[in-house]
Amino acid sequence: MTNSLVFVLNCGSSSLKFALVDSKTEHQILSGLADSLGSTSPFLKVKYNGNKETIDLASGTMHQGAIDTLVSLLEEYKLDDAIIAIGHRVVHGGEKFKSSALITAEILSEIDQVSQLAPLHNPANIVGIKAAQQAFASLPQVAVFDTAFHQTIPEHAYLYALPYSLYKEQGIRRYGFHGTSHYYVTQQAAKMLNKPVDQTNIICAHLGNGASVTAIANGLSVDTSMGLTPLEGLVMGTRCGDIDPAINNYLVQNLGYSQTQVTDLFNKKSGLLGISELSNDCRLIEEAANDGHAGAQLALDIFCYRLAKYIASYTVPLGELDAVVFTGGIGENSDVIRANVLALLKIFGFTIDHQANLDARFGKAGFINGSTGPKAIVIPTDEELVIARDAIRLTASLEQ
Repeated sequence: MTNSLVFVLNCGSSSLKFALVDSKTEHQILSGLADSLGSTSPFLKVKYNGNKETIDLASGTMHQGAIDTLVSLLEEYKLDDAIIAIGHRVVHGGEKFKSSALITAEILSEIDQVSQLAPLHNPANIVGIKAAQQAFASLPQVAVFDTAFHQTIPEHAYLYALPYSLYKEQGIRRYGFHGTSHYYVTQQAAKMLNKPVDQTNIICAHLGNGASVTAIANGLSVDTSMGLTPLEGLVMGTRCGDIDPAINNYLVQNLGYSQTQVTDLFNKKSGLLGISELSNDCRLIEEAANDGHAGAQLALDIFCYRLAKYIASYTVPLGELDAVVFTGGIGENSDVIRANVLALLKIFGFTIDHQANLDARFGKAGFINGSTGPKAIVIPTDEELVIARDAIRLTASLEQ
C-alpha cells in the first residue's frame, strides 16, 4: 500500500474512537472504538475489510495501552508503514485556535491552557495526543478543533449578558462545538443545492447523543446552540441543554446537592435519559413511545420542540434560508424526529415527502421536503474525513 494513510484519533475520558483514512481515495480503511478504558473490563472494537473484531484489554488499560494495541494490529495488517500523519480531534481551542494546527510542544501547552474551558474533554484529548506521540514518534501530529469553525460568529451572538470583564479576563463566551461536522455538512449541502459555498445559507442540526444547531450564512457559522461548554442548547442524550441557571443554586441550597453532583446531573443524568427514565438511546425511546411508554413520548416531544424552536430562531441571522439540514446519528437515521420537527415548523411552509424521509437513512443522503415549501436535506457527516484532510494539508506544508 502506498504511503497515504492518516490515523484519526478522538479521545474521551474513558474511550478512544479511531479511523484510518486513505487520503487519496478518502475511504476509511479501518475504524473502531476502545471503550471502558481504566475500568476492570476495557475492550477494543475494530472494523477492517468488512470484518469486525472485539479484543479484550487488560484490566485498567488506559489510552496508551489501547494505542499500543492498535499499533500492534496495524503492524499485523501491514498498514503501519503507510501512515503519514496523525490527526486528533480537540474539543476546545478557545479563541487561540481559529484553524487546525501542527502539534508542537508550544501548541500542546496552549491546548492545555484552554482546558479550563472544557475540563471534561481537553485533558482527555491531551492524553491521546501524548500517547500517539509516543507510539508514532516520527510522524507529524495535527490538532483539529471543534470550536474553530465557529470563530466567525459575531460578538453580539457569542457574548453572554454577563459583566464584560468575565469575557475579557476569563474568556467566558459562546464557542460552539461539532465544528468539523457543521463544516463538512455545509460543503456537501452547497453541492446538493448547486450553489457556491459562499452563497449557501443553511441551518444545520447535528443530532446525536450530543446535539447542536448552527446557523450558517454564506458558508460561515454565525450562531450556534452550544456555548462555553457542550452543555448548552438542545436537549441531548444525557445533557439537559438550556435551563434556568438558578436551578443550580436551588439544587445546592435546597436539596443538598454538591456542585459535583449538579454537574453530573446536568451532563450525565438529564436529557432524553432523564425525561424518559428509560434510556439515552433515541432508537429505544422511539420504540418505547410506539409501544405507549408515556415518558418516552414526552422525551421525544420535548426534544423535537426544543429543536424546532432553535431552528426557527436561527432564521433571524440568515435573512434567507436555502435548507434545513439534518446530520449526526439521530439526524441521519430518525425519520420520526425529522418528520416531527418539520411539522412543528409548518409556519415556514415546510412539507415532507414521507417516502423520501424513510429512504434517507443509514448513510444515505437526500432531500426529504415535499414539493412545496423550503428544502430539507439529510446529509451523513464525516468528521474523520475533515480531520484527515486537515492533517494532510498541514503535513504537506512541512515538505515545502
